Amino acid sequence: MKAVKFAAIFSIATLATGCATTADIENLQGQIDTLKSQISTGASDAASARAEAAKAAAQAAAAEAAANRAAAYAQETSDKLDRMFKKSMMK
Repeated sequence: MKAVKFAAIFSIATLATGCATTADIENLQGQIDTLKSQISTGASDAASARAEAAKAAAQAAAAEAAANRAAAYAQETSDKLDRMFKKSMMK
């Protein structure tokens, strides 16, 4: 009989201390709201970074195309000068 009374008292004490209070729930809700706003900010930052990366990639591609055109013009000019030099040497 003592064991049953002790178990009942222990169960009631455990239930009384184990329950979450309204303040605990409000605290958790506040933490959840803070995390939601941080996630939203992080997603916004990621989208901005993605846009900047795309812009940088486009600029790099344009710079590469310009460099390739410049190299082609330089090669054409070099070939033209070589032909002129050879022609002048034959005279």
